[in-house]
Amino acid sequence: MASLIAAKLPAQICAVISNDPAAKGLATAAGYGIATAVVDHRHYKQRADFDAALAQAIDAHRPDIVVLAGFMRVLTEDFVNRYRGRLINIHPSLLPSFTGLHTHRQALEAGVRVHGCTVHFVTPQLDHGPIIIQAAVPVLPGDDEDALAARVLAEEHRIYPQAVRWLCEDRVTLDTDGRVRIAGVSNAAGALLSPPPDA
Repeated sequence: MASLIAAKLPAQICAVISNDPAAKGLATAAGYGIATAVVDHRHYKQRADFDAALAQAIDAHRPDIVVLAGFMRVLTEDFVNRYRGRLINIHPSLLPSFTGLHTHRQALEAGVRVHGCTVHFVTPQLDHGPIIIQAAVPVLPGDDEDALAARVLAEEHRIYPQAVRWLCEDRVTLDTDGRVRIAGVSNAAGALLSPPPDA
């Protein structure tokens, strides 16, 4: 969230809403004069009731885009469909690989050579929405979860503001086949090889 604020996006961040009253992001947002709200999930017995209260808090600010950042609650299908095509999330893996929690541990246990992060539209299927942008990092010899997570996090802070910027500039199109097109972006060239071949 702090990276999104610092990116000086061509949009107004109208509010930061958290399900955790102790979330550091609330104080960060308030320090920038951004409205904040808390919808504590622990006050609701049913997931649907929490989602309804969260939607009410969001809709009070009439956002064009809803950006999840560190939000670790599974959302109901009704909630996701309410914001379909304008609800995005970032996930610390190269989706569709390593969904759910402990993605860096999963990557290390699988022995992959490349790991990364993904910004995607949120759909009712957890961690499977249409992909907007991804960043890949090498998995290095001797990596543990913390070292790999730090390398991925640096890329998260880079690609999430980029994805939001494209959305603000109306450059993102979600096709009916579930694929994302981005206007004015050239295709990636080259490849990340890990480990690199001998020179």
